[in-house]
Amino acid sequence: MTAPSRYPIPAATCRTEETILRSRFITTVGHADTVEGAKAFISKISEEFSDTNHNCWAYVVGPPGDTSRVGLSDAGEPHGTAGRPMLNVLLGSGVGDVVAVVTRYFGGTKLGKGGLVRAYSSGVKAAMETLELRELVQTVTLRVTVAYADVSPLKHSLPQFEAEVTGEDYGTDVTLVIVLPEEHAESFTEALAGMTGGKAVVEPV
Repeated sequence: MTAPSRYPIPAATCRTEETILRSRFITTVGHADTVEGAKAFISKISEEFSDTNHNCWAYVVGPPGDTSRVGLSDAGEPHGTAGRPMLNVLLGSGVGDVVAVVTRYFGGTKLGKGGLVRAYSSGVKAAMETLELRELVQTVTLRVTVAYADVSPLKHSLPQFEAEVTGEDYGTDVTLVIVLPEEHAESFTEALAGMTGGKAVVEPV
């Protein structure tokens, strides 16, 4: 399956909190586009709440629902009661490149395995509902060489491909460096060939 070229990701870090049977559950969700970034986020939150043994976590690096780079930890809770339910919420959220840490301060009353699963799931769900999102767009950069006469029509065509010029060099011909969404690269190249009678030279940067 081809990975989507654009998808929602966290635009900022958000935090929610709820108390269940006197236990405090503090959920922190943020952006992580690498496994190293996710682990750094987890370490930072774990250091912030270093006075508890339960900083449970999960992350999904990559497009929404992609399981190729995921991680989870129950962090001292009974096996399967924290990290797995947290990961399941993230995988079903429709958001990519996301990491969540749920910090628990035990309130003296045991919740049982089912109660813990519900608590950790609901913490992540609540945070995801308030999370500010932005769109990640996978882009490609092309070096395009055309004749002077083709520059104006080329530039007029850019908006329909969400493309922008990031560099220009005027010599014998004109060379433009163009950045555009990956999903438009093929159709842009085809349109350019039609526009220039096949004379445009397109190279990936």
